[in-house]
Amino acid sequence: MDQDSSAFHYEPRGLTAEAPKKRKHRWIWVVILLLFGLLFYWVLHQHYASQAVGGRRTFTGVVPVTEATARSGSIGVYLDAIGTVTPVYTDSITAEVTGVITAVHYREGQYVHKGDPLIDIDDRPYVAQLMEAEGALQRDQNLLAEAQMDLKRYQLAWAKNAIPRQTLDDQAKLVLQDEGVVKNDQGTVNYDKVQVSFCHITSPINGNVGLRLVDPGNLVTANSTTTLVVVTQMAPTTVVFTLAEDNLPEVLQQTRSGHRLTVEALDRTDEHELDAGRLVSMSNQIDTVTGTVQLRAEFPNAKGTLYPNQFVNARLLVNTLENQTLIPTTAIQHNGSVAFVYLIQNGKAVMRNVQAGVSNAGETAVTGINPGDVVANSSFQKLINGSPVSKSNFAITPTQPSAGISQ
Repeated sequence: MDQDSSAFHYEPRGLTAEAPKKRKHRWIWVVILLLFGLLFYWVLHQHYASQAVGGRRTFTGVVPVTEATARSGSIGVYLDAIGTVTPVYTDSITAEVTGVITAVHYREGQYVHKGDPLIDIDDRPYVAQLMEAEGALQRDQNLLAEAQMDLKRYQLAWAKNAIPRQTLDDQAKLVLQDEGVVKNDQGTVNYDKVQVSFCHITSPINGNVGLRLVDPGNLVTANSTTTLVVVTQMAPTTVVFTLAEDNLPEVLQQTRSGHRLTVEALDRTDEHELDAGRLVSMSNQIDTVTGTVQLRAEFPNAKGTLYPNQFVNARLLVNTLENQTLIPTTAIQHNGSVAFVYLIQNGKAVMRNVQAGVSNAGETAVTGINPGDVVANSSFQKLINGSPVSKSNFAITPTQPSAGISQ
């Protein structure tokens, strides 16, 4: 039994030597991981430290800036809206008579004058009807002339008591009947002349014709809804745009005072002016669904830059502010809700809070500085309060600062 027990608690020599070696490797890995952790913390700390330094903009040295001088002047108060070019006249011409088209005189897109021929319809049936009516008129006119001559004879005979009074009265009424017949015939002739004129369609206005919708040989019918040609007046033209009802009082104040308000039409990028016109009318009611009111402005459109149904940006000038201090809009910086500029004084940039007002054409009216003051208009990322600056001879693109600026 003792021999077996000692054999049961026997431990091999290889296992006792391997355990310390595993513990040693484990400690090596722990040290390596700690070193990696410390390295990662140091890199992260350096990154945030560099960002903090950049956020405080601790630049040293003289900062080159472009300068802008505040000036005194006037600036317009504009209301912006989206408008649609709406022609004054657009005529969709349909057929008034039934017949076959014999000729199309216009070219697609051609400018035509009032009265220029556009389309001819076969007028032979209507010319024949006109001749028939003219023949009936000529016959009845001669019958009327004969009755009038008889009336004169009867009047002479009545004066000599040669005929009874009844005969004279009957002849007078016969003349009146013939006059009515002649008038009826004249109306028929006039109507047939109109029918013939309907066969020769002319332009009712000055304008441009659209694409050709019918060809010679096509049959058209009277009172049909089929459009034969469309003529649109191009110049002058109008732009219809909408304004919020909150802006209506200031517009009415100007119009009721007799002021003629000007309107600018700009392209969709707001960069190029297409034409300038004036406000001519406005709707007599407010749209209760959108809370807006429609206005119409007329433009000469001499260069044809405004095209029917084109979308444009309309700018309505409602007022002009005089004696304002104006600086470039790009020179105004913001720190939260506070607007400020960098005044250039004695070679240094000095922060000065301002109140920004109306902006137009890259300029803004401000209070807080005076005309003649020089402000920085570039290099804002490098400027802090009191930074030494120098005037740059090269144009530097103005940049906007971050929200938090250290003074």
